[in-house]
Amino acid sequence: MFKKILIANRGEIACRVIKTAQRLGIKTVAVYCDADKNALHVEMADEAYHIGPSAAAQSYLVIDRIIEACKATGAQAVHPGYGFLSERAAFPEALAKAGVIFIGPPPSAIVAMGDKIESKRFAKAAGVSTVPGYDGIIATVEEAETIADHIGYPVMIKASAGGGGKGMRIAHSRAEVCEGFERAASEAKSSFGDDRMFVEKFIVDPRHIEIQVLADAHGNCIYLGERECSIQRRNQKVIEEAPSPFLDEATRAAMGAQSVALAKAVGYTSAGTVEFIVDQNRNFYFLEMNTRLQVEHPVTELITGIDLVEQMIRVAAGEPLRIMQDDVKLTGWAIESRVYAEDPYRGFLPSTGRLTRYQPPTEGPLGDGMVRNDTGVYEGAEISMFYDPMIAKLCTFAADRTKAIATMATALDSFVVEGISHNVPFLADLMRQPDWLSGNLTTGFIAKHYPDGFTPRMPDWREHAILVEVALAIELRRRVRLDNMTGRLRPHSGVIHPDWVVKLGGEKTPVTILQMNKDDGTDFVCRISDADAVRVVTHSLPHEPLWRGTIEGVATVVKAKTLAAGIQLQWGSLSVLAKVMLPHVAELDALMPVKIPPDLSRFLLCPMPGLIVSLHAIVGQDVKAGDVLAVVEAMKMENVLRAEKDGRVAKVNAKQGESLAVDAVILEFE
Repeated sequence: MFKKILIANRGEIACRVIKTAQRLGIKTVAVYCDADKNALHVEMADEAYHIGPSAAAQSYLVIDRIIEACKATGAQAVHPGYGFLSERAAFPEALAKAGVIFIGPPPSAIVAMGDKIESKRFAKAAGVSTVPGYDGIIATVEEAETIADHIGYPVMIKASAGGGGKGMRIAHSRAEVCEGFERAASEAKSSFGDDRMFVEKFIVDPRHIEIQVLADAHGNCIYLGERECSIQRRNQKVIEEAPSPFLDEATRAAMGAQSVALAKAVGYTSAGTVEFIVDQNRNFYFLEMNTRLQVEHPVTELITGIDLVEQMIRVAAGEPLRIMQDDVKLTGWAIESRVYAEDPYRGFLPSTGRLTRYQPPTEGPLGDGMVRNDTGVYEGAEISMFYDPMIAKLCTFAADRTKAIATMATALDSFVVEGISHNVPFLADLMRQPDWLSGNLTTGFIAKHYPDGFTPRMPDWREHAILVEVALAIELRRRVRLDNMTGRLRPHSGVIHPDWVVKLGGEKTPVTILQMNKDDGTDFVCRISDADAVRVVTHSLPHEPLWRGTIEGVATVVKAKTLAAGIQLQWGSLSVLAKVMLPHVAELDALMPVKIPPDLSRFLLCPMPGLIVSLHAIVGQDVKAGDVLAVVEAMKMENVLRAEKDGRVAKVNAKQGESLAVDAVILEFE
């Protein structure tokens, strides 16, 4: 076994590998760039080595820097994590020359499976079911249009070296092929240094299901069940689960057998994933093989009890697998939610900044399940523009799917992130979607259920009542504590005033306190209008970011932040401002003027900190709604900014290649 390994990565995956290495008694070395000098993985590792400037192209992607770190620290092996150098055959080849072991598959397998075009040809030869398409390199837009016309729409335009949703576009027409080809090729060139493209048939209403394989250098290869990854946005996975609610035993066995056959055919060792798209009749087609550890590997670990990182380390050390196929048992259900630094209310644009508050749910038992949170950040850490916006991978495990979802919903309600925008409200809304709850999934799930993007919704009556009661409970606790600190005497001989008005959003709701079971405001009975009386019990303090309590015996968790204008409540996908007032104050509140937001429709604003890749407008140009005005790159993704209405460009304030801050003015219109 190794005595010291280096992790050639950053963020949550570096932290996750370090945890297993520490459990095995292996010393760890972290590498870091300028932007990551205070990162969590640097703090967790036994040693840390600086490898360059903040840009990945000058640090994490420089093979010589990694080898230099190995030599300086005496690391015997390198775990690549995912992304960066994990699927570049040149990396393990260079490590081998330096006498360092690569914790992953042999270079030949990476070459065979790492190129999407070659891997598809290889899979066909190995007898694996594949998607119809054109296997050759496509050099021009015109060629792509001709091939797409021949295959038939819709088609998927993909970068041969792509991954993680980058360098991929779906086209339903010739016009979409033209724009999609250019954007995908540019994105692939920027992210992978390789803009080779190909086109294949897009399967309508497919499910994305992948098989986890594990192989050693002694001829043993097994599969560890499947993961359903159909909940995607922009081809980027958002929610994953294991097992799939769609597969039957026969399909699972057939997919597993083909995956093992493919792995053996390429001489694969270590952990890898064979991805398939599956149609509504359970016909499955090879998509690609990821020759590395997957982002979503925790759900497989939770249902099998197998530590995949440990197995990768043992295989790299030359050990045979101790697990045979008959030993693999799928128990319970696991779900993973990817928590991203992005603004779901602004088209999921990336968000950067400092985590002024970061309080994930506690790992361990929660309700009928348990929580696991793989993260690489901490309170006070900074989310920079240089890397993917992932904050954490929140996982839950329970005896069945229904309980795992319920545990996830509660865990998301308990996840506090402040200082940046994040997608937790969107994830919470997904957990309550009827089609998700029933397992009716496709890769078009988000596009179908959120055709106009994610927008705040108004609470229904039940939700409205609960938020009113929570707001009242917070205010009562605040007033009792204030009275105790100031020595002020409360009216009515220590009994809180019975009548209140809670303004939730713009709606005012009268509430009557019928009974105070405790003078500290932790236990009371109230009534909203003519509804039934409700008992509210809590021990949360007003300043705490989470309100925890029971409403009529039902455990409830609501995020709460006290502001000058009231209490900002976040519950699931609901976000409302609550103001708790005495009746006479509520009457005066109605007289307060309403601030009208400024009209910004004359400006094209940069929606996130990023780099202007291209500008498509000049002064005096007439533009139509939907026209492309600019392309902004942030966190490895290119974002197309379009005109929201017809107009004429009056001024151009930005230049191509310029880095802009959020809300910087790019264009002005007449």
